[in-house]
Amino acid sequence: MIIKRDYYLNQLISSKHNGLIKIITGLRRSGKSFLLFHLFYDYLKKQGITDDHIIKVDLEDRRNAPLRDPDALLAHIDSKMVDNEMYYILLDEVQLVPEFEDVLNSYLKIDNADVYVTGGNSRFLSTDIITEFRGRGDQIHVYPLSFAEFMSVENRHPIEAWTDYYTYGGLPHVLTLETPKKKIDYLKRLYSTVFVRDIVDRYKLKGEPELKELIQTIASAIGSPTNPNKLANTFKSLKKVSLSNKTIDNYLTYICESFLTEKAIRYDIKGKKYINTLSKYYFSDVGVRNAILDFRQQEENHIMENIIYNELKIRGFQVDVGVVEYRTNDDDGKRVRKQYEVDFVANQGSQRYYIQSAFMMPTDAKERQESASLLNIDDSFKKIIIVKDYIKPKRNEEGIVTIGLIDFLLKPEMLKW
Repeated sequence: MIIKRDYYLNQLISSKHNGLIKIITGLRRSGKSFLLFHLFYDYLKKQGITDDHIIKVDLEDRRNAPLRDPDALLAHIDSKMVDNEMYYILLDEVQLVPEFEDVLNSYLKIDNADVYVTGGNSRFLSTDIITEFRGRGDQIHVYPLSFAEFMSVENRHPIEAWTDYYTYGGLPHVLTLETPKKKIDYLKRLYSTVFVRDIVDRYKLKGEPELKELIQTIASAIGSPTNPNKLANTFKSLKKVSLSNKTIDNYLTYICESFLTEKAIRYDIKGKKYINTLSKYYFSDVGVRNAILDFRQQEENHIMENIIYNELKIRGFQVDVGVVEYRTNDDDGKRVRKQYEVDFVANQGSQRYYIQSAFMMPTDAKERQESASLLNIDDSFKKIIIVKDYIKPKRNEEGIVTIGLIDFLLKPEMLKW
C-alpha cells in the first residue's frame, strides 16, 4: 500500500539545494522514513538523478551498524562523492550516531552535498534539535495521516470511513492491519513500549507511573482548559497521588517535545494578547489517544475537535484557543465581565479564521449558542462553524459560515467559501 504524502514531499522538493540540512521530525511511526526513502527517493529518480548520486543509509539496519560510528559514516559518505555533481545524502535514524550533529554540520560547507535526515527516538524528536544547528536546519514536520490522505486508499464513503479514522487514528501502519483487535493491540503496544519509553529514557525519569497517569488525565480531557496547578489539584483529590505543579509542568513539556501532544495557548481576541493561565492539549494522533484510555472513552465530539485542530496544523496554520470578553448584567443588575470561548483562532500570514467545532446543531437555540462567541468578535475575519452533519455549506445573515466536517477535511478550499 502506497499512501501519497504530497504535502510533505512538496516541502522537501521546495527545500532542495537551499544550503540547509533538511530535518524530518514528527511523532514516531508517522511515516517519516517512508517519505524520505521511498517518496522523495522516487522523485529524485524521476528527475534523472542516478543511484550513485543518491547516498542512502538506513542506520537502523543492523547491516549498517559499523556506520553508526561518526567517523566511519563520514568516511563512507565521502567515499561516494567522487565528482563535483550534486549528491543527495539521505540518512534514516541518524540519532543512532553519536555526535551526529557534527557529522551533519560537516556537510554544510560542501556545495555539492544536499542533506536530508530523519530521527526516531526522543533524542531526535525533541523540538530543540533545530536549535542545535544554529539556524542551519530546515524542519519538515510530519503528522500522521490526514483524513484526506486516509481516504486516498479507502473505497468506502467518507462517513463510513470516519468511524475508523476517529477510533484508530492515522498512523500509516494501522491501515495495513486487517482486524480491530490487531489495530488496538498495535496502538496500545506502541504507546507503552515506544512513546512512553522515549520520554522516560531521554529525561531519565523515575516516575513512569506518574507520567502515564498524567498522560491519561490529559487524554480523558481533550478540549478542556487546564494548567499545572489545576492538574496538581486533580492528582491530589482524585488520583491520590502527590505531584507538584513544577513536576507536572516539566512532564507536560516532555510530552509535547515528544510530539505526542501539542499545546494550544489561549488568546484574548479583543485584547490581542496571550493568556497563559490555562491551555488546551491535543493529541497528534487520536488513535494513540484512544489507546491510552483503552478505547473506553470515545466522545466523538471531543475527538472531532482534536482532529480539526490537527487538520489546521497540517495545513500550516498557527492555532490558538480564542477568548472573547464581554460585559453583561448579573441577576442583581450589576455589570460583570464574562468570557466566551472560540475553539480555534487559526492564523497563516494575513489570513485568520475563527472556528467553532459544534458537532451537532439540531435546534435554533443550539445554533445561537454556538454563534454567540463569534458574534462578539468585532473584526472582519471569517467566522466558521464546523458540524459533523453531512450538509451543504451555508452562510447566515450575520456572515457566519456553517460547513460539514467531511467537506472541511477533504476540501481545504471550503475555508474560503
